[in-house]
Amino acid sequence: MVEIEALAAKAAEGDSDAFVKLVQQLEGSLYYMARSMLGKDEDVADAMQETILKAFKSIHTLREPKFFKTWIYRILINECNNIGSKRSRTITYAEIPTTASSMGGYEMVDLRESVERLEESQRIVVILHYFEDLPLRQVAKVLSISESAVKMRLSRAREALQRSLPNIHEGKISYGSIGY
Repeated sequence: MVEIEALAAKAAEGDSDAFVKLVQQLEGSLYYMARSMLGKDEDVADAMQETILKAFKSIHTLREPKFFKTWIYRILINECNNIGSKRSRTITYAEIPTTASSMGGYEMVDLRESVERLEESQRIVVILHYFEDLPLRQVAKVLSISESAVKMRLSRAREALQRSLPNIHEGKISYGSIGY
């Protein structure tokens, strides 16, 4: 995290190489977030491109380098919301997700797949807090909601995940039902 803060400070001072390094470090995480919100590769590419462009153009306005990650996630989420509101809401048959019932009897549903099935508001807080390690306060800031709203969404998401992943209890996976 210290490296991100140092790079963000350099980037804010006009060091374009530092900005490129920042984007390279966060590219996978940003992509995953955009993918979870938009689904389509072309929409994800558009959101990533616009996010990076806007961040580059306005990096000099970043007041606190330690909040770079929060800042760029906010830009990304706004871009995803803009793209999502512009595109058609129709879904083709090929885009309908495969259900767990079509999987083989011994296969487990992947945690990320289950997270993808959460409603968007829950999915975003799970990704930011658990996958990207943002503290609750920063998640609230990124989404412009209260910390208590973040906690409620996380609680509901955990309940939904427990229902969709019956082999997970108290943070542990039970392999007994898999047949090993």
